[in-house]
Amino acid sequence: MSDRFVYHCTLRWSDLDAYGHVNNARFLTLYEEARVALMFAGGKAWGVGSFAEGVVIARHEIDYLRPVDYALGRATADAAPTVRIELWVAEIRSASFSIGYELYDGEVLASRARSVLVPYDLAEKRLRRLTPAERTFLQTYALPSSEGEPG
Repeated sequence: MSDRFVYHCTLRWSDLDAYGHVNNARFLTLYEEARVALMFAGGKAWGVGSFAEGVVIARHEIDYLRPVDYALGRATADAAPTVRIELWVAEIRSASFSIGYELYDGEVLASRARSVLVPYDLAEKRLRRLTPAERTFLQTYALPSSEGEPG
């Protein structure tokens, strides 16, 4: 059974909009931080450093379910408030893969998203196929198709 990758992302004051909520565009930044932790740090720990050498986003989809406040009540003198982002691999194809996400404000689901990523050869400036090592790494976070789907 595969597990979701869980990332606790610190909110920044600059993430807020005029209403005191995390700006909708900043959700992409929060999801990016979690994705980078999974693919670059997590991948490197598994011995797969090739994602850090080139992967591009082909598509993003985001559902905003509720506003996220900066929540000073959850901050401490040592730490700003955080949100929890859970990621999983939703689909693996020969030359692309999809990451699913859920962003939690405390225990409340605030957003769902999905990104389609494509391995990219930066030197050759072209798309490439997933390597067997990349595929094996991604499969460790692949959930059964019924899990992680909006519902």
